[in-house]
Amino acid sequence: MFRSVVALTLAVGLAGASSSVRAEEPASEHMQAMPPAKPAAVQALLFRPQDKTPAPQAAPEQPKKAEPATSTLPCAHPGALGTSRTITVAADAFPRIGTMQYRNSLPLNDHEVVITFDDGPLPPYTDRVLAALDAECVKVTYFIVGQMARAYPDTLRRIYNAGHVIGTHSMHHPFSMDRMDAAQLTSEIDGGIAAVKAAIGDDRAVAPFFRVPGLARSRTLENFAAAQTLAVWSADEVADDWHHGIKPAQIVERAMRRIEAKGHRGVLLLHDIHPATAMAVPMLLKELKAKGYKIVQAVPAGERPASVPERTPDEIAAARAQGWPRVIKASLKGHHSRDHKDAAADEAGDSFLGKLAGKKRHTLAAAHKADGLFDR
Repeated sequence: MFRSVVALTLAVGLAGASSSVRAEEPASEHMQAMPPAKPAAVQALLFRPQDKTPAPQAAPEQPKKAEPATSTLPCAHPGALGTSRTITVAADAFPRIGTMQYRNSLPLNDHEVVITFDDGPLPPYTDRVLAALDAECVKVTYFIVGQMARAYPDTLRRIYNAGHVIGTHSMHHPFSMDRMDAAQLTSEIDGGIAAVKAAIGDDRAVAPFFRVPGLARSRTLENFAAAQTLAVWSADEVADDWHHGIKPAQIVERAMRRIEAKGHRGVLLLHDIHPATAMAVPMLLKELKAKGYKIVQAVPAGERPASVPERTPDEIAAARAQGWPRVIKASLKGHHSRDHKDAAADEAGDSFLGKLAGKKRHTLAAAHKADGLFDR
């Protein structure tokens, strides 16, 4: 009789311990990311005097992230802001980038900024921006319009050879890409990529990065880009540098205020085709440095050429003397005396850029006000 009672007591005790283990199992699944000890019932069963270390647990599966490169890029200018690191961005890991329109952005740390420029190249403003970036050893990403690449291939190649990344920004910079069908998207997206590749001289030099003009996104466009393994870039902050009459100091103030409001980090969108931006960039880099910010450059996966061929100054001068390439230019009023033909071309350029700025103000403002509307 006594033996039966003891056996029954042991059976009940073991059953209770077993049920305790089962009851704790769901909690332990949620605590896998935390290294502390297991629940008490599990410890009671697994404890061994010779081994007090908890049993190893498989780490939870993490989402794909850009691959960081921790080394600072070399800089020949002592005391410059510099580029602290690069992150490799692949479209399968980051198909859509920028919290102005999407849920995710790049995995930046506190006080890290990625700088991007749209709409160029356009001398002389692109030249001035390049000089300012070079003085501070800052590397950025350019989103190039196909027409502009055709017009200024030499400037495009200098951008790349200065260590910057080249993405694309459509062929003609339309503001209606959110309403385009597949055939129209092919013409603008693929046409822009083809034009930039032809102008730069090496297909590998063009990153699979695309930014929609005016940030006029659509599900159709995003699916089209995904099918071609293109990462679609929006932004985390803009500085309103396309606004008519904006001053360089205002560009800097808005950029800094919005970066700080977004957790002291982000992808900043600027435009290297405006004189105010060209004057603001040195001021902005100085302000970022003074406030302890670091610059991060986003680079594509895969191999890229170290450089692309550039024409000599004599070859460039000869080509210009023949009238190629001929493009609409922004006016530099008061700086040069020009004949009526050149003045007319500049006036046409002012009109074009004015219309571009006006449309961009409308579409980008809508995207900025709708922050989080396309939170996907």
